[in-house]
Amino acid sequence: MTEPDKKFRRRAEARPDEVLDAALAVFVEKGFAATKVEEVARRAGVSKGLVYLYFASKEALLEGIVRRALAPIADDAVADLAAFDGDPRDAIALLLTVVCQQLSDPARLAVPKLVLSEVVRFPAIAAMYRREVIDKVRPALGQLLARGVASGYLRPIDPEMAIRSVIGPVIAHVALSVLFDVAPEDGLDMERLLKSHLDVLFNGISAVQP
Repeated sequence: MTEPDKKFRRRAEARPDEVLDAALAVFVEKGFAATKVEEVARRAGVSKGLVYLYFASKEALLEGIVRRALAPIADDAVADLAAFDGDPRDAIALLLTVVCQQLSDPARLAVPKLVLSEVVRFPAIAAMYRREVIDKVRPALGQLLARGVASGYLRPIDPEMAIRSVIGPVIAHVALSVLFDVAPEDGLDMERLLKSHLDVLFNGISAVQP
């Protein structure tokens, strides 16, 4: 194969990611509903037909964005939670640390912010996000909590309800900022949230009685 052929192949392989990068940028700027596929193509520097070659619809573009950015993190989390043996608090702390580190990156944060912004008007987005992220992590986390109770690391709790206490504050923190413009003065500051959340989750909010 000649050198130009290799360059062409590398360029073709990179095209879907270039299209997704362009789609995310336009979705963030204009919103999902207002964006046209032609605008994504223009931002990516390709034809509208080439966009449709890789992605059948605007919804497929969003699904591709979520799958590329978040699904691998969810898959890794599921594998780590399933394989963990020991105090589940260690696994929870590690999981939340990874999530908060990812959300500290504006490029990573743009994806859940986009989903939260559009989910009410487009239920299909919620279904896709649930399928690609939530439905993968939730059962694995519930099983981890159940093992923690069975092995005596945790007191008797309802694992299904406790899942909400583990992941809920992170979702609420981002949602308050995205939907209601309510954020600490220093911004989202995911590290600060993580420290506070783990302290409250593991130690409660009641003062120690003398």
